Amino acid sequence: MICPFCSHNHDKVIDSRSSEGGEVIRRRRHCLKCDRRFTTYERVEPAGRLMVVKKDGSRVAFSSDNIIRGIANACGKRPISEDVKQQLAKLVEEELHSEFEREVPTILIGERVMSKLRDVDKIAYIRFATEHLQLSTLEDLQRELDDLSSRPTQSAAQTTLFASGRGKN
Repeated sequence: MICPFCSHNHDKVIDSRSSEGGEVIRRRRHCLKCDRRFTTYERVEPAGRLMVVKKDGSRVAFSSDNIIRGIANACGKRPISEDVKQQLAKLVEEELHSEFEREVPTILIGERVMSKLRDVDKIAYIRFATEHLQLSTLEDLQRELDDLSSRPTQSAAQTTLFASGRGKN
């Protein structure tokens, strides 16, 4: 591993620990040249890279960063913790990887994010839906608000569990 401080290629692993439920190995390293310490993480890369089929038919490699960015934009300054945003993105990513082997339509990704946001924060849901569904008129927005109002809401206990990161949708 190349040291981020001096770019030397010789280091010693001082400590290795499993994290994120065993999905990641965290290693503390000690550079033998500059004597500084740094941390690296190892993750299993899925065998087949999932491709996203865009609305125009083009294909790009799946990136969870795009989901996280979309959720963050929708949440804005809403009182939603970073842990909840990360958990939402992780749930969507896990669903997609378990259901699709090679390609997933971008529309479906947006629908999954919307369904998760709906249970967490209705304002964030509407912000995301406005972009994803390309709501361009007040009538479109009103129709979506009416639909949102007519759906059963998650119980307060489920919302509290989800917001604290202890439960799932």
